[in-house]
Amino acid sequence: MPVPVPSRPRSYPGRVPDDEPVPHRGREPEHVDVLVVGAGLSGIGAACHLTTRCPGRTVAILEARDAIGGTWDLFRYPGVRSDSDMHTLGYAFRPWRDPKPIADGPAILRYVVETAREYGVDRLVRFGHRVERARWSSADARWTVHVRRTVPGDQGVDSHGSTQILTCSFLYVCSGYYRYDAGYTPDLPGIEEFTGRVVHPQHWPADLDCSGRRVVVVGSGATAVTLVPALAETAAHVTMLQRSPTWILALPGGDPLADAARRLLPERAATSAVRWKNILTAQLTYRLSRSAPGVMRSLLLRGVRARLPEGYDVATHFTPRYAPWDQRLCLVPDGDLFRAIRSGTASVVTDTIDSFTPDGVRTTSGTVVPADVLVTATGLAVLAVGGIELEVDGQPVRVPDTVAYKGMMLSGVPNLAFTIGYTNASWTLKADLVAQYVCRLLDHLTASGRRYVVPLEPASGRRGPLLDLTSGYVRRGLQLMPQQGDRVPWRLHQSYLRDVRMFRRGRLEDAGVRFVR
Repeated sequence: MPVPVPSRPRSYPGRVPDDEPVPHRGREPEHVDVLVVGAGLSGIGAACHLTTRCPGRTVAILEARDAIGGTWDLFRYPGVRSDSDMHTLGYAFRPWRDPKPIADGPAILRYVVETAREYGVDRLVRFGHRVERARWSSADARWTVHVRRTVPGDQGVDSHGSTQILTCSFLYVCSGYYRYDAGYTPDLPGIEEFTGRVVHPQHWPADLDCSGRRVVVVGSGATAVTLVPALAETAAHVTMLQRSPTWILALPGGDPLADAARRLLPERAATSAVRWKNILTAQLTYRLSRSAPGVMRSLLLRGVRARLPEGYDVATHFTPRYAPWDQRLCLVPDGDLFRAIRSGTASVVTDTIDSFTPDGVRTTSGTVVPADVLVTATGLAVLAVGGIELEVDGQPVRVPDTVAYKGMMLSGVPNLAFTIGYTNASWTLKADLVAQYVCRLLDHLTASGRRYVVPLEPASGRRGPLLDLTSGYVRRGLQLMPQQGDRVPWRLHQSYLRDVRMFRRGRLEDAGVRFVR
């Protein structure tokens, strides 16, 4: 029986009631072996790995909001769905069994909640706990973590609450890389002239009904191409107003090969076959894009033209200036975006915004696009390491000055791991590998009698940005993120096939780390 999606409950398994006294006040702070920050897809997966692979360790999960799910609980806009197939976005230890490979947000949220309950890690979550600062002491080999007890508000959290201190031996940050409290909205001069409603998809109002209304969606990324066909089902008309196009790939809503595998093979074999088929297909697509961008460009444009009316201006509206996979490909299941355009319920305008009128948007070319609702699908605001202020032995840590070790630890920062998924594949593929590596690392510390491990900076070589995309949100956030080096183990190759070997079977003691007794 499916588990119902929680809608910001006042009580939840693992939630500390708002009126419960903060424990350990005036006494020694509570200590746990591993403190996981974030109860989204990554955090729940990390806790499942820790409790099954390292059963003797104490684990707690701190979640600033009041529900499990992270992104999949936060984003409630119409049509919200995954931008990766669920056979790889789902956990390896609990395969996705729904026949739809591209799932909607509520289905993914149910999956995360069910996983947490099945593995019992929902009882480890402390809701309304925002980690603000963490101080490492090498003498004590532990983190002192300052937490603010948050109170649910209109946008999920309100930072005005009591404070609490906990300590942990290992800090594991699984809160993603963007701000939950606010998305990115560019400067829109004259927006006050517009008399309609303005919304950002990251905080979609529950009372907003676009039925019979004219909607302009500003943007061209994954959120925009998801919103447009969903809104077009009931709106009078939806216009996607983009400054420049994005590469779009239409995929079938189902997976006939996966269906056949499930019919013909035992469940475990079918699950593995489908997962590896999708991993290899994604890797092949990415490698082809990088090695032969002209070929990939032709294939993508051929697919777009086949789904649009004859004579449609594909060159203007669907031919980006950048090469495929300089930014993530946008997936549209069953070509729903193109279907809405063909039916006339949606259209695309490629231009820049000049100004606003009371009932629309005026572009630089002079066109006025009428609107009753303006949706600013303009991206995320990057936040490194959950925005936590880090300190090591009394010295503040500037995250942009650090170098990422294996894309999961920071140089000079002991006993801390973070999760950032692949840019060219499903997020959870990397998250699962990082969790397995953290478990190996913890077991090795115990077995070798060491207290902590500290990643080192590369002695020489070039440094570059951690994320290899040219997307707007990535460019805006580069100055906040750690760097990467030019060779292993400081270099990211964005390759699951390479990482499987390194994270599951690679050496734990290498040139990039120092273990301390």
